[in-house]
Amino acid sequence: MKPGHSTRNTIAYLYKTGRTHDHTDPHLVAAWDELVPDPGRTDNPQQTLAQLVQALDLRVKQAGDRAPKGHVWHCAIRAAPEDPVLTDEQWAEVARRIVHATGIAPTGDPDGCRWIAARHADDHIHIVATKMRGDLRRPRHWNDYHRADAELAKIETEWGLRAYDRGDRTAAKRPTRAETEKATRRTGSPVTPREKLRATVRTAAAHAQDEDHFFALLAGADVLVDKRIAPSGDALGYKVALAGDTNAAGEPIWFPGGKLAPDLSLPKIRARFTSQPSDAHATRRAHPAERWRQTTAALRDAHRTLHENRNPSAAQAELAAAGDLLDILPTLTTGTTRRELFAAAQTFERATRSRIRFDYAQAAELRTSVKHLLRTAGQPIPDAPVLDLILTLTLLTIAAAHWHRAQRHTQQATAAQAALPHLRAAYRHTAASALNDLTQRTPAPEAVDRHATLVRGALPEHAEQILTDPTWPALAATLHQAESDGHSPADVLTIAIDSRELGTADSVAEVLVWRMHNIAGRESRPAEGAQARVTTRSRTEKQQVRAPGGHRPLAPSPSPERSRRRR
Repeated sequence: MKPGHSTRNTIAYLYKTGRTHDHTDPHLVAAWDELVPDPGRTDNPQQTLAQLVQALDLRVKQAGDRAPKGHVWHCAIRAAPEDPVLTDEQWAEVARRIVHATGIAPTGDPDGCRWIAARHADDHIHIVATKMRGDLRRPRHWNDYHRADAELAKIETEWGLRAYDRGDRTAAKRPTRAETEKATRRTGSPVTPREKLRATVRTAAAHAQDEDHFFALLAGADVLVDKRIAPSGDALGYKVALAGDTNAAGEPIWFPGGKLAPDLSLPKIRARFTSQPSDAHATRRAHPAERWRQTTAALRDAHRTLHENRNPSAAQAELAAAGDLLDILPTLTTGTTRRELFAAAQTFERATRSRIRFDYAQAAELRTSVKHLLRTAGQPIPDAPVLDLILTLTLLTIAAAHWHRAQRHTQQATAAQAALPHLRAAYRHTAASALNDLTQRTPAPEAVDRHATLVRGALPEHAEQILTDPTWPALAATLHQAESDGHSPADVLTIAIDSRELGTADSVAEVLVWRMHNIAGRESRPAEGAQARVTTRSRTEKQQVRAPGGHRPLAPSPSPERSRRRR
């Protein structure tokens, strides 16, 4: 509840009507005393308003210098559009419960603060109080926002009103209206310095190898950094500012890391580095495309963790690691794909935090793969590994939305859902030219018919969807290329089908195209021992598929209906 300095201005606002205000029939619904004068129910509203202000300010004037400078307490409460219109009596009960819950005027306390509840619209009321008790002490209203919110949650349940999306207090602080208007005036964009710094700091944390590297990356991004140093010389905290973003005195406007987002404080940043991956010899020599495949494999394991939902702590750790992956992907891509992945990262970041505690080491495989993926920056990568990773990341994001709903994390589920259009747009842009090239290489009609027969036998439940899909010529060309390279099209198709589920795919044909290209890419990779590893993996996968209960595919995400029933 933001404090105010003028009781008169606040009350005058509540009773204003006219073209610039949509207030209708302003009047009191409740107050600390039944005999309080109501400017909305009198022939002389200005005089009555002055009397009301005088009564509210009485104890503030009596307290003199002991009264707080911001002595006005103001709380607005609004019903949802789909809720029924509450009566004055119902709004009066809401007001009394709120001033009691917040400590402004506890029920039965004759020295409680003076307060009024005014209504000037069907859907909301304003509660205004002066923060000085009858015994001339200040009220104990610490944490009043959350105490009021908890009481409103009870009212919603008791009265059958729409439950408000409250979150779990792990969201990043939103920019104020003043910040947004200032950014628009100065830059023509509503994106505020707070939001720019949050994105920059998060990206630097995902890229950094250690604390010094983290601060070096910030300095290189034209960000001012001010560390809080202990007598021992160790950093205790930090704050950042955008170069050129100053106040009226010309001083930088600083934001502590923990105020940008709860997981960007220095202790949380350091926690990322305590479980940094080691540079295994085999990984250091890995082909760039193989690093993308390794990250995709780690994403599949993370998806499985979310889907099984046996360990909430491990699931939350995987989501934090997936957020790091999204933060680095724009660095590894270009153009429209880069812009869409950046937008997905900024949206998904809300889904990476909840009240569930975790250790970064619980997602060591994915975090290791993400760090190694950074080494592919600037190197040419075939389309197939990139597209397979984006598809798998999309599946994980769908699973994240379902998992958060099952945990009753409404804000996080909404954020994950909102990231999906950006991921799909990134996929479509990257896939378009590659699919067009494959379509141009469609084999002769007799070969296409042979491959169609193969698809009908391997995937009878999806066959007609695949054969009528615009991507079918590209899939036929992929099967034909595998055959020309000396592989068995049936074997490659079987491995692609069995690698994970297809039920959630928008286009089964497209998914199979990129899986098969990945399989062919692994088998043709010139790195030492690659053929042996792929052959062994493929044989093992076939055996697991045939062994009852032995295969653990990337399971389909539960439907929203199943998620709601689980809650």
